[in-house]
Amino acid sequence: MDPYLPWFTLKYVPGIGNLLYNRLVNRFGSPEHVFEASTDRLLEVEGITHRLISAIRQAGMPEEARKDLDLVAQKGYHILCLTDPGYPLLLREIPDPPPLLFVAGTLDPLENLLAVVGSRNATAYGVTTTRRLCNDLAGKGMGIISGMARGIDTAAHEGALMGKGRTIAVLGSGLEQIYPAENRDLFHKIAENGAVITEFPLNALPEAHHFPQRNRIISGMSLGTLVVEATRKSGSLITARLAVEQNREVFAIPGSIHSFKSAGTHILIKQGAKLVENVQDILDELNLQRRNSGHGGHGSRKSEVVRSLPPLSEMEAVVFSALSSYPVHSDELVRKLSLTSGKLMGTLLQLEVKGLVQQTAGNHFSIKEEL
Repeated sequence: MDPYLPWFTLKYVPGIGNLLYNRLVNRFGSPEHVFEASTDRLLEVEGITHRLISAIRQAGMPEEARKDLDLVAQKGYHILCLTDPGYPLLLREIPDPPPLLFVAGTLDPLENLLAVVGSRNATAYGVTTTRRLCNDLAGKGMGIISGMARGIDTAAHEGALMGKGRTIAVLGSGLEQIYPAENRDLFHKIAENGAVITEFPLNALPEAHHFPQRNRIISGMSLGTLVVEATRKSGSLITARLAVEQNREVFAIPGSIHSFKSAGTHILIKQGAKLVENVQDILDELNLQRRNSGHGGHGSRKSEVVRSLPPLSEMEAVVFSALSSYPVHSDELVRKLSLTSGKLMGTLLQLEVKGLVQQTAGNHFSIKEEL
């Protein structure tokens, strides 16, 4: 059986959204185990009702999903499930991560990313500033994530590419419905130097309600969100609010006090967002280190932003990805990862030795605060 079938089947159960899907996978470890669970055990999950259990029992694989799986193989895309080792670590921590991601390109689950968002109708000042800043950040080894929209988003991706860095685009449509259409070439450049991702079916249109939904992914995958230009009612302020709710940093670039296109960024600064004048303002706030990684072509020095993570085995990466700054009991990890207690505890010990994980009272484990 295709390993993605249960994931798609559960995703299309009426009444099960991302939040409830995440609760179910956290409790039972996989969609297969959800379908196998007894009624009594399902009812232990917050939000599950007898009506939803009936829908789960009757669930089937929709034809649309089967077509998507075929198209993924034809186009060379790939799919990441919530429990895959390659699933973005930070995104897994938000309350409602997408259970499935369609990916064109490659993702690094431990990559340091900064979200950059702003006005679609950006000024020349906004575009120039964004390109320069993202170029400089790419030179420091930091990835840029944005939404591939017109204006600031496009400038952010272009700046990262100019700096020979990685960039991630999160779409509010399917991978087969590139929006805006004029960014088709940019889509392919991003996929070659990072990834274009979406939670929506491959042929999903760029509907208005998709964009606020995709914003939680942009902020959720990043260490912080930078807003360049935004009006008082800009959608970028939604992304900034989501970043705060996800316990991420918020940055803002000031503009002219006479420009309504900077009114939203000025509001953010008044509310406590970090005012950004240069790259160092961002690196200092995120407490990131820089180190030289040798010399690139033409004698240019390339440096990267790191968080001192040593190499991890596949099993260590799986367990580390399931942890966060909030302590979780080992029994919960056993259920979540479908591992034996012995295998889990051995892997946790290895992560402790590497200085990545700490144990607290009552057999609880979390990522070390210094990371």
